[in-house]
Amino acid sequence: MELQSNNHSVFNINFHLILVTKYRRKVINDEISNRLKEIFENISPRYNIELNEWNHDKDHVHILYSSHPNTHASKFINAYKSAASRLIKKEFPEIKEKLWEDSFWSKSFCLISTGGVSINVIKEYIESQWEK
Repeated sequence: MELQSNNHSVFNINFHLILVTKYRRKVINDEISNRLKEIFENISPRYNIELNEWNHDKDHVHILYSSHPNTHASKFINAYKSAASRLIKKEFPEIKEKLWEDSFWSKSFCLISTGGVSINVIKEYIESQWEK
Protein backbone atom coordinates (compact mmCIF):
# COMPACT_ATOMS: atom_id res chain seq x y z
CA MET A 1 0.00 0.00 0.00
CA GLU A 2 1.30 3.42 -0.91
CA LEU A 3 1.92 5.89 1.90
CA GLN A 4 1.78 9.64 1.70
CA SER A 5 4.58 11.76 3.14
CA ASN A 6 2.61 12.46 6.34
CA ASN A 7 2.74 8.74 7.27
CA HIS A 8 -1.01 8.35 6.81
CA SER A 9 -2.27 5.82 4.35
CA VAL A 10 -4.08 6.85 1.22
CA PHE A 11 -6.80 4.54 2.52
CA ASN A 12 -7.61 5.09 6.19
CA ILE A 13 -10.24 3.26 8.16
CA ASN A 14 -12.59 5.35 10.30
CA PHE A 15 -13.82 4.19 13.69
CA HIS A 16 -16.28 5.40 16.30
CA LEU A 17 -14.97 4.45 19.75
CA ILE A 18 -17.02 4.73 22.93
CA LEU A 19 -15.26 4.37 26.27
CA VAL A 20 -17.25 4.18 29.51
CA THR A 21 -16.01 4.90 33.02
CA LYS A 22 -15.86 2.04 35.52
CA TYR A 23 -19.27 1.47 37.14
CA ARG A 24 -20.52 4.29 34.84
CA ARG A 25 -19.44 6.76 37.53
CA LYS A 26 -20.19 10.33 36.50
CA VAL A 27 -16.68 11.76 36.83
CA ILE A 28 -15.98 13.31 33.41
CA ASN A 29 -16.33 17.07 33.29
CA ASP A 30 -14.99 19.45 30.63
CA GLU A 31 -11.56 19.72 32.25
CA ILE A 32 -11.12 15.95 32.55
CA SER A 33 -12.45 15.42 29.02
CA ASN A 34 -9.93 17.93 27.67
CA ARG A 35 -7.12 16.12 29.46
CA LEU A 36 -8.34 12.72 28.20
CA LYS A 37 -8.39 14.14 24.67
CA GLU A 38 -4.87 15.54 25.09
CA ILE A 39 -3.60 12.12 26.22
CA PHE A 40 -5.30 10.54 23.18
CA GLU A 41 -3.62 13.05 20.86
CA ASN A 42 -0.22 12.38 22.47
CA ILE A 43 -0.42 8.59 22.08
CA SER A 44 -2.23 8.29 18.75
CA PRO A 45 0.63 9.25 16.36
CA ARG A 46 2.65 6.21 17.56
CA TYR A 47 -0.17 4.03 16.23
CA ASN A 48 -0.83 5.95 12.98
CA ILE A 49 -4.12 7.22 14.39
CA GLU A 50 -5.64 10.63 13.79
CA LEU A 51 -8.40 12.13 15.93
CA ASN A 52 -11.36 13.48 13.95
CA GLU A 53 -13.95 14.27 16.62
CA TRP A 54 -14.26 14.10 20.42
CA ASN A 55 -17.14 14.61 22.80
CA HIS A 56 -18.09 13.43 26.27
CA ASP A 57 -20.86 12.96 28.74
CA LYS A 58 -20.38 12.53 32.48
CA ASP A 59 -19.68 8.79 32.23
CA HIS A 60 -18.34 8.18 28.72
CA VAL A 61 -16.51 9.63 25.73
CA HIS A 62 -17.23 9.41 22.01
CA ILE A 63 -14.19 9.38 19.74
CA LEU A 64 -14.14 9.40 15.96
CA TYR A 65 -10.71 8.53 14.60
CA SER A 66 -8.95 7.37 11.45
CA SER A 67 -6.24 4.75 11.41
CA HIS A 68 -3.92 2.99 9.04
CA PRO A 69 -5.32 -0.42 8.01
CA ASN A 70 -2.35 -2.17 9.68
CA THR A 71 -2.97 -0.52 13.06
CA HIS A 72 -3.92 -2.92 15.83
CA ALA A 73 -6.92 -1.13 17.33
CA SER A 74 -7.05 -3.21 20.50
CA LYS A 75 -3.36 -2.56 21.27
CA PHE A 76 -3.87 1.16 20.83
CA ILE A 77 -7.09 1.24 22.88
CA ASN A 78 -5.51 -0.73 25.73
CA ALA A 79 -2.42 1.53 25.71
CA TYR A 80 -4.62 4.61 25.72
CA LYS A 81 -6.95 3.37 28.47
CA SER A 82 -4.00 2.38 30.65
CA ALA A 83 -2.14 5.69 30.24
CA ALA A 84 -5.28 7.79 30.58
CA SER A 85 -6.42 5.95 33.71
CA ARG A 86 -3.03 6.34 35.37
CA LEU A 87 -2.62 10.03 34.49
CA ILE A 88 -6.20 11.11 35.23
CA LYS A 89 -6.24 9.49 38.65
CA LYS A 90 -2.87 11.08 39.45
CA GLU A 91 -3.78 14.56 38.16
CA PHE A 92 -7.36 14.59 39.51
CA PRO A 93 -7.15 12.88 42.92
CA GLU A 94 -10.78 13.78 43.70
CA ILE A 95 -11.80 11.02 41.27
CA LYS A 96 -10.65 8.44 43.81
CA GLU A 97 -13.75 9.26 45.90
CA LYS A 98 -15.95 7.75 43.17
CA LEU A 99 -13.46 5.33 41.60
CA TRP A 100 -11.45 3.84 44.43
CA GLU A 101 -9.92 0.99 42.44
CA ASP A 102 -7.09 1.31 39.93
CA SER A 103 -9.24 1.46 36.81
CA PHE A 104 -10.80 4.61 35.41
CA TRP A 105 -12.39 2.86 32.44
CA SER A 106 -14.71 -0.12 32.19
CA LYS A 107 -12.95 -3.20 30.83
CA SER A 108 -15.16 -3.20 27.75
CA PHE A 109 -15.42 -0.69 24.94
CA CYS A 110 -17.49 -0.19 21.81
CA LEU A 111 -15.61 0.11 18.52
CA ILE A 112 -17.58 0.53 15.32
CA SER A 113 -16.16 0.87 11.84
CA THR A 114 -17.88 3.69 10.02
CA GLY A 115 -18.01 2.32 6.49
CA GLY A 116 -21.79 2.41 6.16
CA VAL A 117 -22.27 6.06 7.10
CA SER A 118 -20.54 9.24 6.03
CA ILE A 119 -18.01 10.78 8.41
CA ASN A 120 -20.07 13.99 8.58
CA VAL A 121 -23.12 12.09 9.85
CA ILE A 122 -21.05 10.48 12.60
CA LYS A 123 -19.41 13.81 13.50
CA GLU A 124 -22.85 15.40 13.84
CA TYR A 125 -24.00 12.50 16.03
CA ILE A 126 -20.96 12.83 18.31
CA GLU A 127 -21.28 16.63 18.48
CA SER A 128 -24.93 16.30 19.50
CA GLN A 129 -24.31 13.85 22.37
CA TRP A 130 -23.87 16.58 24.99
CA GLU A 131 -27.22 18.10 24.00
CA LYS A 132 -29.21 14.99 24.98
